[in-house]
Amino acid sequence: MEFEPRKYVEEQEKQMLSPYATLVVNSKGRQREEEPCPIRTDFARDRDRIIHSSSFRRLKHKTQVFLAPLGDHYRTRLTHTLEVAQISRTLARALRLNEDLTEAIAMGHDLGHTPFGHSGEKALSSVASFEFKHAAQSVRVIDRLEREGKGLNLTYEVRNGIATHSDGGADAATLEGKIVEYSDKIAYINHDIEDAIRAGILGPDELPYDCLYILGRTKSERITTLIESIIENSFGKNEIRMSDEVWKAHRSLRDFMFQSVYRNPLAKGEEGKAQELLVQLYRHFEKHPNELPPLYHTVMEQEGKERALCDYLAGMTDIYAISLYNDLFVPKMFR
Repeated sequence: MEFEPRKYVEEQEKQMLSPYATLVVNSKGRQREEEPCPIRTDFARDRDRIIHSSSFRRLKHKTQVFLAPLGDHYRTRLTHTLEVAQISRTLARALRLNEDLTEAIAMGHDLGHTPFGHSGEKALSSVASFEFKHAAQSVRVIDRLEREGKGLNLTYEVRNGIATHSDGGADAATLEGKIVEYSDKIAYINHDIEDAIRAGILGPDELPYDCLYILGRTKSERITTLIESIIENSFGKNEIRMSDEVWKAHRSLRDFMFQSVYRNPLAKGEEGKAQELLVQLYRHFEKHPNELPPLYHTVMEQEGKERALCDYLAGMTDIYAISLYNDLFVPKMFR
């Protein structure tokens, strides 16, 4: 091949991107060296590996806010991921940062989420001797569990961005990672408002007026305001931030959602059942580890039973976990 697309893109990055962007030629590389792809850069290759992974496909049946939703229009963990990726790409392009890196981080940031959303995390934390965190599990999925235990062997920058995307962790090493952290919050607050209104949990007139006055009345207006604020306050700088006014309004809206939706008994009424379901599955496989799939036998031999059980349960979809629970604990009718 005379023309090498990868090298062309690498040269374009040097000429077109911000001095604060992460150039793929400066990547710290992979855990295991590989021959470079003649067509795709390493960051683009990472994105494709994530999209083609089993864990990514399972996101379509994992809870975002409403457990195992039957309605066609409620978000799942997969549609949330796609919305985060869209916002992230918009910001990366406007700020002249590395779009391939940003998209790869966004696509992989929730691969480690349990079934039943954050209630699943709480359930596993309650039975394990360690606190289960989905960001760390996402890295574990790509390093340890995908490809039947071989892992995806992604670049340091993508792995770092995935590991640091949520609150309470270390800061991302790249501006692209910080973009995904912001985009995740922008996406989930605004699409969860839409889902809560659709579910009748929240009325459009219940949203705090002071937040809407600054951010906008519709989902589109709010997302646009937040994106524009990041661009205006971050362009040409070695930081990602919003204006103080917009950030304060965004945080207030987030606090309102936690009070009115995320802790609302109507929205979360089934969480206790979901947590108990996962705990019972954990206890079952704790007594019968021979029933685990082969990959998790290997994990158990190398890292212990507790780690293997958490890996297995965290990888389940809502639908699979419910089906497995029924098979194990619900008596079947005699025919």
